[in-house]
Amino acid sequence: MKWSMLILISTRMGMTMQNKFSRRQALVGSGAFLISAGMAAPVLALSKSEAKSLINKAVKDINKVLTSDQSATQRTDSFEQIFKTYADVPTIARYGLGVEGRSASKAQMKAFTTSFRGYIARKYGKQFKDVFTGEIEVQGTRKVKSFYEVKAAVRMAGKAPIEIAFLMSDGSGKTLFFNIFVQGVNMLLTERAEIGAMLDKRGGNMDKMIKDLGSAR
Repeated sequence: MKWSMLILISTRMGMTMQNKFSRRQALVGSGAFLISAGMAAPVLALSKSEAKSLINKAVKDINKVLTSDQSATQRTDSFEQIFKTYADVPTIARYGLGVEGRSASKAQMKAFTTSFRGYIARKYGKQFKDVFTGEIEVQGTRKVKSFYEVKAAVRMAGKAPIEIAFLMSDGSGKTLFFNIFVQGVNMLLTERAEIGAMLDKRGGNMDKMIKDLGSAR
């Protein structure tokens, strides 16, 4: 069974490209490789076992939320804490903002990073809860250039497993994941397109986009 989120993302991105091929979206298209050059700093001392260990902890926390009877608000809070603990949020947020991040003030970047973290928690927390009917299982780990890829899967009765890949680095000084692929869909590129579309709709007004992102899903 295809994942509804993937269909929705593909549709949104396709419509955006057809309606307004902006400078920001052109960069997304030209950056359709794994990550942009320099996105992940060189691995300092990260080992294969350390990368897998961190994702095992993250997956354990995610599964706990997915199998709980938490309210939507509690689930969002839990996912935001998971994201804050295991993800390189500043790096992901900066990439999501794209070229506009170069002209953003420190205050804007701080506000954007906070709003972005909550947005990701609401969006993926709901989608994970709605779609994943089985627990996530960590599988293999491999080194890819300057980072590690940790693969996982969600096995569901009578359905093909959903494949997930976490990209890990310690370039920020801590071992964290900086990207996620779900069934081949790249979170970094997807969210850059989404944030770019939000900015375009607001005439490039950074402050308005940041404010609206605080309640976006």
